[in-house]
Amino acid sequence: QVQLVESGGGLVQAGGSLRLSCAASGRTFSTYVMGWFRQAPGKEREFVAALRWSDSIPYYANSVRGRFTICRDSAKNTVYLQMRSLKPEDTAVYFCAASSRTSSWPRGQYDYWGQGTQVTVSS
Repeated sequence: QVQLVESGGGLVQAGGSLRLSCAASGRTFSTYVMGWFRQAPGKEREFVAALRWSDSIPYYANSVRGRFTICRDSAKNTVYLQMRSLKPEDTAVYFCAASSRTSSWPRGQYDYWGQGTQVTVSS
């Protein structure tokens, strides 16, 4: 089992920045990919970004490419989502996810999920 705990959400004005963190614990040695998803009110959950753990290769949704950066601190078993130039449409609950399966890369089914952190971007 892998446990994931997100932090760093909050309220920010449009054009601002936030950094989300996701700390992983448990059987983290088997992690193949970690990712971020988000779900806005009344909408389905959508993929945001993923990071392949073995070589730190990132992958982004078109809607965030160039504005968001996913990276990691291996020593802390933590993955980050640096968000810049935020827009009101980025408002959502952001979820961290992890998987040990290669088929999860980059936007497939993930096995482990955090509880989410709210990001609100005001116009």
